[in-house]
Amino acid sequence: MHELSIASSLVDSVLEFLDAHKVKKVLTVRLAVGELNCVEAEQLCFCYTAITQKTAMENSTLEIETVAAVVQCPRCDYRGSPKYWEDARSAAPIPTLECPKCQGTVEPIQGNDCAIKTIQFVA
Repeated sequence: MHELSIASSLVDSVLEFLDAHKVKKVLTVRLAVGELNCVEAEQLCFCYTAITQKTAMENSTLEIETVAAVVQCPRCDYRGSPKYWEDARSAAPIPTLECPKCQGTVEPIQGNDCAIKTIQFVA
């Protein structure tokens, strides 16, 4: 479950920000998560809620913005959405690094980051 490690890193970063800026309470954290990270938003929110208990982040809201994946193929110069693997056991199609045109290996251009966009807080 990499959602727990993402939530843990997120909370650590926000708590460092709070200490540096003498913030009393966090209201909302907005996170941009790239589609290639294959993060399950509901699980990430659950982990976030669990590990923010008894901190200045308790009862804050985690808003997750999904950043669409863009890939580029060095073999055929395709640039666009990745090919998706649609398996009956997964909740949603999973992006792959296989070129939709030539089946070569693509390079991620966008959608593989995870970044804090904003923190709304009370000083």
